Amino acid sequence: MKLGAKCLALGLALLASGQAAAQQVNFPTKPIHILVPLAAGSGADMYSRFFGKKLSEILNVPVIVENKLGGGGAVAIQTVKNDPPDGYTIFMGSNSPAAANVATIKNLPYDPLKDLRPISGMTRSMAVFMVSNQSTLRTMDDLLKRGHQQPPLNIGYYTHGYQLAGAQLTVKAELITQPVMYKGLSQVMADVIGNQVDMAVVDSTGSVSTAVSGKVRALLVTGTNRHPELPDVPTLVESGYPEAIHYSWTAFFVNAKTPDAIVSVLADAMKKALAQPDSIAFIEQTGAEPMPLDPQQMRAFQESEIKRFIKAAQSINFKAED
Repeated sequence: MKLGAKCLALGLALLASGQAAAQQVNFPTKPIHILVPLAAGSGADMYSRFFGKKLSEILNVPVIVENKLGGGGAVAIQTVKNDPPDGYTIFMGSNSPAAANVATIKNLPYDPLKDLRPISGMTRSMAVFMVSNQSTLRTMDDLLKRGHQQPPLNIGYYTHGYQLAGAQLTVKAELITQPVMYKGLSQVMADVIGNQVDMAVVDSTGSVSTAVSGKVRALLVTGTNRHPELPDVPTLVESGYPEAIHYSWTAFFVNAKTPDAIVSVLADAMKKALAQPDSIAFIEQTGAEPMPLDPQQMRAFQESEIKRFIKAAQSINFKAED
């Protein structure tokens, strides 16, 4: 795919600069820890373990992945803030703790821009609007007709980020909806399969295989283009909602005070890791695609994502939670 080819070329081009940076700073010389704010088996955990192994091979030091849950990512981020800014503690960030939480959590105990410094973008994956095979919703016209009727259309989400992802459609189309919040993907998918909820907005990495298997029906996707494994499922963009683009994403961050030279070593190692063919294949097998952004590009993207989530929250009058 195009992003994969770009990733390969960019990684090869930066390999020399990465070797030069490593010679300028005595780093790393001891184990690196990656903190994952989600449970084992999640997409963030899976990518952390895969690329943790890659970093270990490239940098020739052990890389240890730790699951540190709590506070929507706040516990892991606080640990990164409290640890020395020496590059040995990495935060596995995703769009929720690194962007969406600004709009969804009141009195957020950290600042994702002031407290974290990007190392590298990693992956991105579109969201999918899923319905039960028993559902009468088969097309966008079906959804619009049902969404303008009572009772409200129950839509399942397992993070507020996905609720905001659906806002470009639900608000613009003036649908009558009732959000139903779940604790995780497995729970919401179980209720979609059982037709206990009218529809759900979920991440493609955990749901596409279920749709391909025929257990549920994918109605729409939020990518700029159709999902390669769901070629018959239209995007919201082609369905008349040009601004309804949403990707969940992952990226590595360190303490904001980490020196440039150390960030450079880590960033160049990640560029090399992301460029390797087996890395690209692994990401694609999960239903995602590579997002090989360097620290400066990742920072600009993160800032734009925070603005996007704030705008989406305002559009549905979302009230931030404590």
